Amino acid sequence: MLDSDLAMLYGVETQAINQGVRRNMERFPERFCFQLTREEFDSLRSQFVTSNEEGGRGGRRYLPNVFTEQGVAMLSAVLKSSAAIQTSVRIMDAFVEMRHFIASNASMFEQIRAVE
Repeated sequence: MLDSDLAMLYGVETQAINQGVRRNMERFPERFCFQLTREEFDSLRSQFVTSNEEGGRGGRRYLPNVFTEQGVAMLSAVLKSSAAIQTSVRIMDAFVEMRHFIASNASMFEQIRAVE
């Protein structure tokens, strides 16, 4: 998940998410949180509507951080508000539901691959 998406869910500024990561680097190894490359970011921007960067207004000054499932879980230790904790619980529940869906439909995915 992108830092900006998590900030929206947690009800904080994106800067607060990234500042928490910078202050707790040992909690966020690269398998938990990493920064997009310029090429990845440009590709992502071309797929979604972004704020107007022309004329120096809007947009981002830094490449976004991306959080894995483990990184999202670790954020609850960094962002200590009750809203952040509840959001982390909901996000983790969503990840579990996704895993269950994939596991319960594995044979269907295999059949689709075989047809292709």
